[in-house]
Amino acid sequence: MERFVLFGTYCENAIQKREPFREIHLSRLSKLKEDGILITLGPTKCTKYVFGIFEAPTLQTVQKLLEEDVYWKEQIWTSIDVYSWTQAF
Repeated sequence: MERFVLFGTYCENAIQKREPFREIHLSRLSKLKEDGILITLGPTKCTKYVFGIFEAPTLQTVQKLLEEDVYWKEQIWTSIDVYSWTQAF
């Protein structure tokens, strides 16, 4: 398994726009965390950016998981960039 880091952005007024989709999103994230794929994920305090760390077999696996997320489908996230990550410490 490799580790991957997500850097992304939120739409304008994301706090309000995400409300109808929040429970679906959080439920899915809980499942990914239970499965050991999601290490952490969340917004920056300014709510302009999303950051996450994943552990998965391939970059494509993580990209597919993110593209299937309701926040991506409903354009709450406006960009999602995923990179292989080497944890130094």
